[in-house]
Amino acid sequence: MPRATPPSFRLALISMPWPLFNRPSIQLGALKAYLGQQPWLQVETLHPFLAVAKRIGVTRYQWISRNVWVCEALYSGLLFPEQREKTHRFLRQAMRTAPREARFDIVETQAILGEELQRFREQGEWHRFQLIGFSVCFNQLAASLAGARAIKEIAPQVPVVFGGSTCAPSVARSLLEAFPEIDYAVIGEGEQPLLGLCEHLAGVGPLPPQALTATPRIATAPTPCDTYAQLPHLDQLPVPDYDDYLQDMRRHFGDEPFIPELPVEFSRGCWWGKCAFCNLNLQWHGYRTKSAGRMLAEVQALGKRHQSLDFTFTDNALPVRGSVEFFSRLAEERHDYRFFGEIRVSQRGEQLAACRRGGLVAVQAGFEALSNGLLQRINKGVTVIDNLALMKDAVACGITADGNLITEFPGSTDAEAEETLHNLDFALPFTPLSVAAFFLGMGSPADRAPARFGIRAVTHHPANQKLFPAPLLARLDLLIKGYRGDRTEQRRRWRPVARKIKAWQDFHHHRAGSIFEKPPLSYRDGGDFLIIRQEQAGGKTLHHRLKGLSREIYLFCEEIRTDSELFHRFPQLAEKKLLTFLQDLMKKRILFIDGNRFLALAVRRG
Repeated sequence: MPRATPPSFRLALISMPWPLFNRPSIQLGALKAYLGQQPWLQVETLHPFLAVAKRIGVTRYQWISRNVWVCEALYSGLLFPEQREKTHRFLRQAMRTAPREARFDIVETQAILGEELQRFREQGEWHRFQLIGFSVCFNQLAASLAGARAIKEIAPQVPVVFGGSTCAPSVARSLLEAFPEIDYAVIGEGEQPLLGLCEHLAGVGPLPPQALTATPRIATAPTPCDTYAQLPHLDQLPVPDYDDYLQDMRRHFGDEPFIPELPVEFSRGCWWGKCAFCNLNLQWHGYRTKSAGRMLAEVQALGKRHQSLDFTFTDNALPVRGSVEFFSRLAEERHDYRFFGEIRVSQRGEQLAACRRGGLVAVQAGFEALSNGLLQRINKGVTVIDNLALMKDAVACGITADGNLITEFPGSTDAEAEETLHNLDFALPFTPLSVAAFFLGMGSPADRAPARFGIRAVTHHPANQKLFPAPLLARLDLLIKGYRGDRTEQRRRWRPVARKIKAWQDFHHHRAGSIFEKPPLSYRDGGDFLIIRQEQAGGKTLHHRLKGLSREIYLFCEEIRTDSELFHRFPQLAEKKLLTFLQDLMKKRILFIDGNRFLALAVRRG
């Protein structure tokens, strides 16, 4: 029996602060494009974060948006007046690390947020809609709660639904029970469940199991953690619809020359999915990817429609073969596209160079550690030499490779911290990493098996204890958790590493010339000799000359080589003599040895 056609239905989808202001929400764009295929369903996307960015200034807004607890604390003070003094103390402490141009007056900024929330409340014409949805991602929970409360004050009869990466099943359930302004919460991938919810509210379908509600009948039932309604093939998705965002951008920033970066997605989930600290894929079940041809058509369509050349992949890890094919085909067009994407460390060498030729200019790579012991502990599936090889390859082909170095991981040892300090000397010529102190993410392997990682008890995160009133927090299950274990010992252990990373960052900040135009460690080839130029942290520059066979050995190690490969390639040298030569190069920090694997670190420059 065919399904009944629903009556006309209006849906508002909202992205509250604090996404990066110069990127539309891919969540809203993807949902609008998918749901808008239904002739009876009218979808509007709203972006109140743009008005906030305009009011407080984009530099300040961008700094806040990159500091999740600052984002949440600013709106917590509006939601819970009794927490205001705690959040103000927290914000004053957080701003000690802010650059001068990003600092703000807390009371004045919260007043602006309150004014914009009031304007949002009064200008929304909320009675026009049959459903209002909030996309709630990593730093949007408190702002979305404030937005939902504001709407309910003026249109209490219109149902509100929360969805997005924050709405893991247990989080969604606790939010529904704690906040009466939320009527529904969608878990997992949003397209099909949200369509089903609209059909249900229009009176032509059942409530989808992925749309939780706070009614006692549903709230007491088991949460369908393993029930996902996902599109089996991402090529079925339409091109994201960013028209509303770009119209809002012109309205707020029409007098300023901003070129938005358009987000696109090649895949959902993570093809590795084993990292002990990671909880970024709670909304996906399995890994899916678009075809290279479909991805190419999408970029072409968006670029032409919006006259844009700047794109950001939202994938947790770009698909290796698919992305190489995509970028190779894009290179043939000779358009000046620029892309950012997240990659696994294994995507290097010619694969990385092929992506650069197609426009991949910046990546976030999953480095996470420079200790083999710690890499094994967190289950990265790579070694230190793999990380250094990607750092080197990125400089060689002109890609900015940012990443994090996790510190204070529970159970990590003095030996792992010392190994990290030692190996940081070999990473000096490459793009510096950022310190990322470990946090316990809901659903991560460390959260699912805490005792295995030396975690004695799981608690609420100390920051959440400042953001939420204690009786309310006791009812919530939130994405970032606290824990009891060896935290004090880990802070002591990793403090020297954090200092050395700061020195690494300072070295690159103060040196003359870009890392690509003038690499700190580079070589020139003279045919039968090499000249290696090496900048050092103290300001001194060294030069090394390798002649004849020494040159050949060094060039052979431009990619990772094993000792057996070296012995086979250079049989004229005694094995002990060859290894002694390589160890001498390591002492000079122009080559790295990782067990029986060897990598020359200098980048070729003419």
